[in-house]
Amino acid sequence: MNRRFGPTAREPAAPLWWGSIGLRLLTMLFAVGAVLLYHDQYRRPRLAWLVLGVMVVWTVLTTLVYSREALRWRWWWFVVADVAVTCGLMLTSPWILNRTQLTGADPLITTVWVTGVPAAAGTRFGAGGGALAGVLVGAATAITRQQFNVDVARDSFLLIATGLLIGISASTARKSAAVLAEALRTEAATAERERLARSIHDSVLQVLARVRRRGAELGGEAAELAALAGEQEIALRALVTSEPTSTSTGWTDLRAALQLLSSSKVQVATPAGEVRLPAHTTAELVAVAREALSNVDKHAGDSAKAWVLLEDLGDEVVLTVRDDGPGIDEGRLAAAEAAGHLGVARSMRGRVADLGGTISLETAPGQGTEWEVRVPKPERRAR
Repeated sequence: MNRRFGPTAREPAAPLWWGSIGLRLLTMLFAVGAVLLYHDQYRRPRLAWLVLGVMVVWTVLTTLVYSREALRWRWWWFVVADVAVTCGLMLTSPWILNRTQLTGADPLITTVWVTGVPAAAGTRFGAGGGALAGVLVGAATAITRQQFNVDVARDSFLLIATGLLIGISASTARKSAAVLAEALRTEAATAERERLARSIHDSVLQVLARVRRRGAELGGEAAELAALAGEQEIALRALVTSEPTSTSTGWTDLRAALQLLSSSKVQVATPAGEVRLPAHTTAELVAVAREALSNVDKHAGDSAKAWVLLEDLGDEVVLTVRDDGPGIDEGRLAAAEAAGHLGVARSMRGRVADLGGTISLETAPGQGTEWEVRVPKPERRAR
């Protein structure tokens, strides 16, 4: 059950809860009228009034529970008990009604009051729970009538349909509320990021740009400091221009996360739209890219450049890291692994294997290195 709205937040399906309460109150009045109309024909009128009193008490109790604002107070076990109590009260009908009433068209002691149960179960558990409650109440009706005719089948179908439709409506309401809440959080985070970006642009970025230009003019050690300032300027610009990568639903934007790797020596090319993946998958792929870029920095030389390419193919994502360095000699990776250097074996290949993907290497002396990672995209389902 979705609990992303907090323990005290308003339940998105609250109108359906109130609808089930109203339905139960109206059907309770109908049940009272039915007892008043048929009590002279009952085998045990006193038992009929006793059962009716229990129905009134249970209606008041369910109203108090189902009218609470937070979903956590509408206990799942109480809804299950609601189904059990309703079916139990219905099964007292053979001791109250005479044989003609029981097998004929006269209403059972609970009459249409039982329709409140599939409505409540559907609101609490969704379409499946509502339909199951309808099946149980329909089965109790058949047992009470001691037959399964067209009338019983019709009533059972209506009970199942009621629980099913209300359950679908409740699930849709909760999913819509979750999507809206996530959109509002993203909008707030984007607005705050834009505000920070304006502030950083007017202060830090301008200072870094001035240091880079002035250091390049002075040369020598100042030029080295200028190069470092330039790299930080690029990284900071990528940070403030990228969108937030994390969400409350555990899904993140891999495109935004990879853009933070951009520098004077690394160019990042990504799709125009978001590439949403589980947060763990995004973190692992970024770690693979960082390890590949770290190897470029260690082994390809100061003048080497690298390119990071992300492709979204629908059912999988392809991450490519390429550089124009001297390449990797044949057998070098195996020798490094045998010597205990597990950067490629564990940090790259191990991570990709855990994600259920594949990683391939294309390299040759003097022709650079290219890593290609393919990872399947899990289907994104709402909880």
